[in-house]
Amino acid sequence: MARRLTTALTFMGILLLAGCGNDYGVDQNGQAIAAQRLDKQWVVLNYWAEWCAPCRTEIPEFNTLADQLKGRNIGVFGVNFDQVQGEELKSASEKMGIRFTVLARDPADFFDIPRSEGLPVTYIIDNQGKVREQMLGEQTAAGVMAKLEALQAFK
Repeated sequence: MARRLTTALTFMGILLLAGCGNDYGVDQNGQAIAAQRLDKQWVVLNYWAEWCAPCRTEIPEFNTLADQLKGRNIGVFGVNFDQVQGEELKSASEKMGIRFTVLARDPADFFDIPRSEGLPVTYIIDNQGKVREQMLGEQTAAGVMAKLEALQAFK
C-alpha cells in the first residue's frame, strides 16, 4: 500500500512539473500563449502605443522581421504600452497593422524589464530569459536582425 502511494505521488509530481512554464496569458486574438513560444528561445519584445508616431512607422519593420524569423528559434512579440486588453487590444493591433503576436499580459516581470518612460522601446532577450539589449527609438528589421546576429555570435 505504501509503495502504491509513493508511486502515485511520484507520478503526480512528474505531471505537475511537466506542466511548469511561465503563464504568458493570451494574445490580441484571445488565444493562449504557450510557454514554449517564449521560454528557451530568443525573443524580440517591442512596446508600442497607438499614439506613438515612431511606433506606427516601425510596425511594418517588425512585421517583416517576424516573417524573416519564421522557423528559427527567435520570436517577435509586441506589448501595448497602455495595457489595453480584450477587444480594445485586438482593435488597436488591427489599426496598427500588426501581424506578429501581441501579448495581452506584459511579460516584464518574467524577464525583469523595468518600465520604460519612452517609446518605442524594444528588448532582445536570450534563450535563458536574460535581457541582452534595450533599443530605444524607431527600429528597422535590418537593424534588429544585425543586433540579433551579433548577440548570438558572442553568446
